[in-house]
Amino acid sequence: MKNLTRSSERRWRVLLSILTLAILGVLTVPAQGAALPGGSLDPSAINKYQAPLIIPPAMPKSSNISSRDAKLRDYYEIALRQFDQQILPAGMPLTTVWSYGAVEYPETFNYPAFTIEAAWNKPVRVKWINELVDANGDYLPHLFPVDQTLHWANPVGDCKNGSVQPDCTGLSAMPYTGPVPMVVHVHGAETTEWSDGYPEAWWLPDAANIPPEILFTSGSFYDTFKNSSPLADLWAPGAPVFEYANDQPATTLWYHDHSLGMTRINVYAGPAGFYIIRGGPGDQVDGILPGPAPQAKDPPNRRYHEIPIAIQDRSFNSDGSLYYPDNRAFFEGLAPGQLQIPFIPDEGIGGPSDVSPIWNPEFFGNTLVVNGRTWPYLNVEKQRYRLRLLNGCQSRFLILKMDQNLPFWQIGGDQSFLPEQALESSELLLGPAERADVIIDFSQFPVGTEIIMLNIGPDEPFGGGTPGVDFDPADPGTTGQVMKFRVVKRQGKDRSSKPEDLKLPELEPLPYAINTRKISLNEEESSTVLVTETPEGDLVLDPDGEEFGPIAALLGLVDENGEGVPLLWHEEITENPLVGDTEIWEIYNFTVDAHPIHIHLVQFEVVNRENSISGEVRGPEERETGLKDTVIAYPGEITRVKAKFDLEGLYVWHCHILEHEDNEMMRPYCVGASDACLQHGLAP
Repeated sequence: MKNLTRSSERRWRVLLSILTLAILGVLTVPAQGAALPGGSLDPSAINKYQAPLIIPPAMPKSSNISSRDAKLRDYYEIALRQFDQQILPAGMPLTTVWSYGAVEYPETFNYPAFTIEAAWNKPVRVKWINELVDANGDYLPHLFPVDQTLHWANPVGDCKNGSVQPDCTGLSAMPYTGPVPMVVHVHGAETTEWSDGYPEAWWLPDAANIPPEILFTSGSFYDTFKNSSPLADLWAPGAPVFEYANDQPATTLWYHDHSLGMTRINVYAGPAGFYIIRGGPGDQVDGILPGPAPQAKDPPNRRYHEIPIAIQDRSFNSDGSLYYPDNRAFFEGLAPGQLQIPFIPDEGIGGPSDVSPIWNPEFFGNTLVVNGRTWPYLNVEKQRYRLRLLNGCQSRFLILKMDQNLPFWQIGGDQSFLPEQALESSELLLGPAERADVIIDFSQFPVGTEIIMLNIGPDEPFGGGTPGVDFDPADPGTTGQVMKFRVVKRQGKDRSSKPEDLKLPELEPLPYAINTRKISLNEEESSTVLVTETPEGDLVLDPDGEEFGPIAALLGLVDENGEGVPLLWHEEITENPLVGDTEIWEIYNFTVDAHPIHIHLVQFEVVNRENSISGEVRGPEERETGLKDTVIAYPGEITRVKAKFDLEGLYVWHCHILEHEDNEMMRPYCVGASDACLQHGLAP
C-alpha cells in the first residue's frame, strides 16, 4: 500500500475492516489517527469556561403587518449581515462572522441567530434579506475561498460545458470574489417548494456595485418559484418572502443557508438558528416539562430552564478570524508544496485533472463552539433542565457524555417526541444536523459542583463502533470537551416531572408503503491523477501510482447486481413519488464512512438496517423511534426509512456533511410534476 494517498490508504484500511467485521455481523472502524490541524491559533491556548453560555433569545417579529393579519400569521423581516462578535474569551480578538437578525432591531444580529418561535398551525412568513453589503451598500466578498470548479451557484455563469448560465461547474480555478449568494432552508420544515430553500434558487444582495462580470443575480429556479408563489408581489430585489405552515408535530427545527456548492463555507461563516414549533396534538405531554424557554418581550434576567444548544466545530487564526482551508493539501495532512499534483484545469495523466484545488472532502475544526462561544459555562440550579441539542458541525459526529455519571433523558429527536416514554442513556450520538431533546437532572449535586459535557466522538470521519475500541475519541484537551455546567442554589420550586414519570405523546404510524426505492451512497476517485508517495512524504504524479481521491461523494441508484450507480446533481430526476404516496427508501452505503442523510419536506420513520453481507437485520436505535428528517447511514449497511410525500414540488435529498453535499452528494427529487420539476427535466 505504499503508493496509496493518505486518504485512500485510510479508506482502504477501513474497507478491509468493514468487510471482515461485516462477515461477523458487526460494523466498526479501526482507529484512524489524530485530529486535523486548524489555523494559526493553537486551541490549547484558548482558556476554557471563561464566558457564560449565550442563551439565544426569541427573534422579534416585524411591526410591518396589520393587526388583522397578525392574528392569522407571524411575520418577520430577517436579514443576513456581517459583523464582529466575541467568540473567543474576553481579551482575545473579536471574530468576523455572518448571521441573521431582525432588520428593525440591530441588536438582534448574533451568531447563532435568535430563535424563531412558531405556534402549531399558525403560519410564519419571513422576508429573507441578503444584506452582505458594507456601509456604502457595496457588496462584501466571501470570508473564505469559494471553489469555482465545483457545481455551484456561479453568478459569473462561466460554465465548463461552454454554456452561460448560473448553477454550473465553473472554469476558473481561482477563488470567487464577487457578491455572495444566499438561500435559506428551514431544516425539517414541511413547506412548499418555493419556500424550501432550493439550492438553485439563491439571490445576491441588492448591492450598489454589482460588477459587470456578474451576469446572474439569482439562481436558475428563483424566478420559477417566484412565479409560483402567491406572495410574489411581496418579493423585492435581494429579498424574497417565504412562508411555513407549521402544521407538523411540535419539534426542534433549525434554519441555515443552502446555496448550491457553497453551503459549507456560508454556514461556516455563521448563519444558522433554531426554529421551534410548539403546541398541537404532538405537544401533549402527560406531565410537566422543565421551563420556561426564551420568549419575545421577556423581562431582563429571566431564568430559563429550557435552553437550545448548538454545538459546532471551528478553527481560528491568531487575529481572531475563522480559519477554513484554502487548498486540498489540508485534508491530506500536507503543506501545499508537498501535494505535487495537477488540479483543475491542468492536465493529468491522459486528460484534464478532475481534482478541485480548494475543496476538501471533510473539515474538522480544532475547537468546539457552543451557541457562539468557545467552551462556555452555564450556571444551573439544583433542578431539571430541558436542553434542545443540535449538532451543527461541518463533518463531525458527536458522541456526548456528561461526567459525574449524569445521564441524559431523551424525550425527542429531529421531528417529534419519542413515543410514550423518555429514554435514559449515558451517551448520546448525534450526526451532523441531528437534534436531541433531553432532560438533565442537576438536583442530585451539591452547590458548587462542576460538570463537563464531553465529546467522545472521533476527530475524523465516523463509521460507527465504540469509542476507544473502534476509533480514538476526540482530543480530551480540546474537541473532547464541549461546555461546563456549574451547579448553583435553586431559586424556586422545581415543578417539572421526573423524566421517568413523563408520558410522551403516542405517534401515529405512517401509512403502508406502496413503493420501495433503492438508492446509493458512493465515493469517486480520480480518473486522471495517479500518485505515489516519495520518501520525503510528498505526493507526486505517477503513471504507475494509485488513484487520488476522494474527488467527490455522490448519490445514485442501485443496479440489478446490487452495485451503486452514481449520479451527478444535474442528471435527470430518478425519485418521483406521487403526491400522497408513502414510500420506503433503501439507502445502500457503498462508502467506508457513515453519512447523515437528510430528505427535505418529509418526516420519516427509521424502519431498520440490514448488514449488506450477512443479511442480518436490526431495528432502529431507541433514539430514532420518533419521527426524523436526518438518519445516519452506516458503511456496509442498507438503511431503510419510510416517508409520506404530501406536497407537490421540487425538493432535494443529500448528505449533511456539508463538504459532501457541496460536491455532488445531493440530488433533486420531485413529488408529482410541478412547473419547477418540469423545468428540471422531469418527463411530463
